[in-house]
Amino acid sequence: MPQHVPSRLPATLPWASQQHPPALPPHPRRIVFLAHRDLGNQSAGGSELLVDRLADGLTRLGHQVTLLCGGPASPKLSASLEQGGAPTRDYRVVSAGGPYGHYLRARSAFARQVGDCDLLVEVCNGMPYFAPLWHRGPTLCLVNHVHTDLWSMRFGGALAPAARLGRRLEHWALTGAQRRSLMVAVSPSTAHALRDLGVERDRVRVVHNGVEEPGPLGDRSPEPLFVAVGRLVEYKRIDLLLRLWERVRPVTGGRLVIVGDGPERASLERLAGPDVEFVGHVSEAEKHRLLCAAWLLLHPSAVEGWGLVVTEAATRETPTIAFDVPGLRDSVVDGETGVLASGESSFAAAWCTLALSGHRRELMGKAARDRAARYRWDRTVRQFRAVAAEAVRRGA
Repeated sequence: MPQHVPSRLPATLPWASQQHPPALPPHPRRIVFLAHRDLGNQSAGGSELLVDRLADGLTRLGHQVTLLCGGPASPKLSASLEQGGAPTRDYRVVSAGGPYGHYLRARSAFARQVGDCDLLVEVCNGMPYFAPLWHRGPTLCLVNHVHTDLWSMRFGGALAPAARLGRRLEHWALTGAQRRSLMVAVSPSTAHALRDLGVERDRVRVVHNGVEEPGPLGDRSPEPLFVAVGRLVEYKRIDLLLRLWERVRPVTGGRLVIVGDGPERASLERLAGPDVEFVGHVSEAEKHRLLCAAWLLLHPSAVEGWGLVVTEAATRETPTIAFDVPGLRDSVVDGETGVLASGESSFAAAWCTLALSGHRRELMGKAARDRAARYRWDRTVRQFRAVAAEAVRRGA
């Protein structure tokens, strides 16, 4: 055996008799994200923000990044500057078709508008694209959360057959179509949900959401102010929050501000009692002003991938009250950075207790800030880039 081949290597390795082993594939230069929406879409949320930060960060590291998405491709827009600076986005965004039709047109749109890439990242957000079945190169699957229980919340009653179909398609996509792909989960809860479906543990990598470096802290409201942030859809359960507010308001006083918009807004406004304000979409600067002013962030969602706004509030030293559900049990440390409630009564009790204890809120807020310092977008991008390189090596 030649001296340059270590003796411990089996002779059957394909390069064992060569002068030098082949170089491992480098980080993928051309990366395509295939996702439901881009950040400029009016319905954009945490998933779109995550893809934007990954695409923007990878572009800054020298990669060529394209986002292929449904709906209109928005003009250049980025959340990279929290305090309302000029928009910056250098990666390419192209439309694959309408908000739902693009699922069927993704393959032809990729061939027509992209052509080829070193890595295709399918953002599995409920409805799948089945990218590994039609893309010959390496693929990577990015999963915010598994929608198993959300299908019936979104499609109930006469639409129950659609919910069953959605569950089956998602399940088969994650365990069948993606059976050879690496998967990126945004939290341990999502990783556990994937394993519960049957995804092998050694194919799942956890890459947490990040957060921007916080600017200066704004003033805390002198009067009780409670804030909820999110898209107004069924599983966010703002209707439940409004019912609890009727129990909490006589004890705490103050105002409840709902930030965000969505299909449920009109019905929620009809449910709202006194001292509730719906402010709709706000700028990043206004969102962070409200998070600074708030006494508490309230997050009644039934499930999350991570709960990005929890970390954003934490950078503003604002603790969170949430339910003990997937995703939020990862972003909130119960009793330390906020409270995880087991039911409606415990949620209302924690809300009242923290509202009446400024000292405890302050301690939780500082603990939340310290924990949030561990989560920054540059770290998220580096971790994702490492998984992307691993996906290319496996694909090769």
